[in-house]
Amino acid sequence: MQPQTLKFKLVLYLTLALTVAMLLFTGAVAFFLYNQILGKVSDHVMQLSEVISKSTRFAMLQNEPAYVDQIIHDVAHEEKIDRVRILSQDGRITHSTYAPEIGRTVDRNVEACSRCHESEKPLEQVPRNERTWTFQGADGKSLLGSMEVIRNEPSCYNAACHQHKKETSVLGVLDINYSLDEIDSKLRTSTLDIAGFSLGFIALASLAIGYFVHHLVYLPLRDLEGGAQRLSAGNLDQPIPVRSDDEFGKLACSFNSMTNALRNSRAELRDLAYTLEQKVERRTQELQRAQAQTVRGEKLASVGLLASGVAHELNNPLTGILTFSHLLRRKMPDTSPDAEDMDLVIRETKRCAAIIKRLLDFAREKQPEKKFNDINQIIEDTVRIVERPAHLRNIDITMALDRKLPLIWIDADQIKQVIMNMIVNAQHAVEEKGSITISTRRAAEPRSSTQSAEPVPMVEISIVDTGCGIPEKNLRRIFDPFFTSKEVGKGTGLGLSVSHGIVEAHGGIIEVQSKVGEGTTFSVFLPLTPPAAGIESKPSGSL
Repeated sequence: MQPQTLKFKLVLYLTLALTVAMLLFTGAVAFFLYNQILGKVSDHVMQLSEVISKSTRFAMLQNEPAYVDQIIHDVAHEEKIDRVRILSQDGRITHSTYAPEIGRTVDRNVEACSRCHESEKPLEQVPRNERTWTFQGADGKSLLGSMEVIRNEPSCYNAACHQHKKETSVLGVLDINYSLDEIDSKLRTSTLDIAGFSLGFIALASLAIGYFVHHLVYLPLRDLEGGAQRLSAGNLDQPIPVRSDDEFGKLACSFNSMTNALRNSRAELRDLAYTLEQKVERRTQELQRAQAQTVRGEKLASVGLLASGVAHELNNPLTGILTFSHLLRRKMPDTSPDAEDMDLVIRETKRCAAIIKRLLDFAREKQPEKKFNDINQIIEDTVRIVERPAHLRNIDITMALDRKLPLIWIDADQIKQVIMNMIVNAQHAVEEKGSITISTRRAAEPRSSTQSAEPVPMVEISIVDTGCGIPEKNLRRIFDPFFTSKEVGKGTGLGLSVSHGIVEAHGGIIEVQSKVGEGTTFSVFLPLTPPAAGIESKPSGSL
């Protein structure tokens, strides 16, 4: 197969997709098997703990430590246990299958002890699911730890050989370390077997897909290609073979019908020369309509290709950022400052995705999704994103917000985009050691977005910077698409144009005042009430 052919691409992409799916499936199965096996081993080890505890009970009542040692050594040998030891109430190892550690005192801060000694008073009851844990031994082996509490029962504190008081509830702990090497080896073997079967399935599936693609897609396309070449050479006598009743078969039938029509037309032109002018005119009109449709189709295809390219190139990294942000957020406590910052990252990533969608929908002139929002909160959220890079450049951002402003009828994401564009432009104008002041207030008098519209009460948002200013000759062009005075690579000239369109869609206006060397003031006016405010429903407690 040639790398440029459709058959090669389909087989390659489907094989890659199947490979990724099988790898994910193998990982999920391995994880499930490991948890299942580990649960069974945990139950087995806890049963062994209970058996050892009950088996050594009589020897302890008879004060026969040698019998206790013999029992734990026999069980450890038969069950392939790495280590069994008994600890006294004060943490001293009294019995162990590993002789050098007998008599040592265990640190309470190790994982096996910290579960019961998190507080001053040790726990008397430990949940069953917390009696086992996995860890790495000193030699690097994977081990499963288990503990069984040895309680002071009446048969113990009433025995003549013991001096335990009745008030003492716990006499010690039985600790077992079970080796997981055999389980890990079997799991690796099972995983490799599953992976092998998966690769075999992928190979068979790829061959089957290649076979079906060859017969169902490649051969009909090759027939169409040959027919088109013959048609271009003027051969109208050989039809295209119809191999099936599907879409390719219907296309072949249509092509043959077109060939027959062309052949009949040529015969008619040869036999009926006197009607040539009328037929040429009719055919010309048909061709013109077909050409117009083709041109429109090509335009739509170009727009669709551009849109899909933008969506693919931008949405994929945004999806990755959003996925890993969610994973990191789940690991953070809800009340931590890092959690708040991560929530902000997630919200802004979603807003970026919404911005991309609006850019792709620009040609359809999608209307804003408006509802009542707090403009001060939108400004604070936006400033919070840009204030850190601004501080790194010694730019002070000050907010003077009127807290008495009511909720206004806007699309929060679009207005946040407008505020963001204004603040970023202000930062670029200031460059180093300057200030940006953002303020909100009721407009001094009603304003109208167009000359024919009635003046309405509006909210005024002002962004004032101490930057380089805008030359007077550029003030009339700053809202034109792709117009920018920045250096190549530092701006597209779309920020203010898009912002202007968003504000106009909200029934508002943007004004700008600037002096070179002193700074610039952008004023955004938005209506306080939506159109037909008396008809539209309002949320309870707003306005």
